[in-house]
Amino acid sequence: MADCQGLVRAQVLFFQPEGMPDDWVKTDLWHAAAAIPGVSVGADPHGEEVRLFLSATSGQAVLYDASGSLLFQGGITLARGHAGDNPGRSAIEALLKQSNIHVPGTPVFGCALGVNATQEVSTTCPP
Repeated sequence: MADCQGLVRAQVLFFQPEGMPDDWVKTDLWHAAAAIPGVSVGADPHGEEVRLFLSATSGQAVLYDASGSLLFQGGITLARGHAGDNPGRSAIEALLKQSNIHVPGTPVFGCALGVNATQEVSTTCPP
């Protein structure tokens, strides 16, 4: 976000399993994301966004242009909990800065998210 100020609006959503209290989702990671300039943070208590974006793994990032076209879908870390340079981050920065690079996606690292036949969302991550 520091290298792309004014080029993107970022929203970080945290899946909140049914019946889990707010403090389950409002962890240190929530507060760290909320402290990043240009990032808004919210909960996804019923998994609506998980279903909308077909998220299979927590940590998935998507980038859309102003017209709603998907430009990138994938991970922006090299491993779960990793911070720093990686191909996903580089791809998003290049797209935002109008470079000629095109990376359609990168591996996503995180907890598995599942949608069952009744459209309920679950996660394999421990509380």
